[in-house]
Amino acid sequence: MILTSSLPDSLSGWEEMWEQIWPKLLDLGLKLLAGVAILFFGRLLIKLILKLINKAFSKSKVEKGVVSFSLSLLKGALYIVLLIIIAQVLGVPTASLIALLGSAGLAIGLALQGSLSNFAGGVLIMVLKPFKVGDYIVTGSGEGTVTGIDIFYTRLKTPDNRVIVIPNGTLSNTAVTNVSRENTRRVDLKIPVSYNSDITRVREVLQDVLGEYSDKVLEEKGVDICVSEFADSSITMIYRFWVNSKDYWPVRFAVLERVKEKFEINGIEIPFNQIDVHVKENKAR
Repeated sequence: MILTSSLPDSLSGWEEMWEQIWPKLLDLGLKLLAGVAILFFGRLLIKLILKLINKAFSKSKVEKGVVSFSLSLLKGALYIVLLIIIAQVLGVPTASLIALLGSAGLAIGLALQGSLSNFAGGVLIMVLKPFKVGDYIVTGSGEGTVTGIDIFYTRLKTPDNRVIVIPNGTLSNTAVTNVSRENTRRVDLKIPVSYNSDITRVREVLQDVLGEYSDKVLEEKGVDICVSEFADSSITMIYRFWVNSKDYWPVRFAVLERVKEKFEINGIEIPFNQIDVHVKENKAR
């Protein structure tokens, strides 16, 4: 009789507890479902916003480096906003969340000082614009064509198709040579000739070579052909002329090859170091 009388009381206790817990579980489940839905549609919305902004940048002909940097920065900001919205839906106090994010940001900032330096370097690159996407630059870390400028790193592609990733902090604090910034470049060559050579004839031959590339050489910007140095075994001639930047290497290679051919035709010697070895025999007496 005692067991049968206590069973209904136990069931009624569980029913009362379930009636108290069920609304909370239902509310939590609905909040989690809403949070997942907001995360799903929020990511789609962020992708759509970034895509529209990218199209707007493309129509306004903004530099690719600025576009890449701005989109990366905007993407991070939008995801932070999405996180705050989801936290509000789940019932997390916004003030507490912001304080938590601030504390976490401070701790992460102290731990990742190098990354913050790279971020600051990226901002400086965007503001000062020492180079842009498509420029060929030379740095202490390597050289190549700039293919992307992100928040923390800049990517270069070398002529032999390698990719160099350089921290923006390094680039903003080191010397960078922008090879393709200007439309024209000067080709500087040093041509050694024999001391027996007729300098006037050498100058005429070198001028004739440039005449063969008159469609590439910008003679209106000046041509220098003069004696630079009396070296140990040769006279060094300075050979300077201007070309469009895109023609620099093809013209340089072609002119050097043609100079060699013209010197041979005209009997002009290009000296090279030689060593004479004399063997002295000791005759036994």
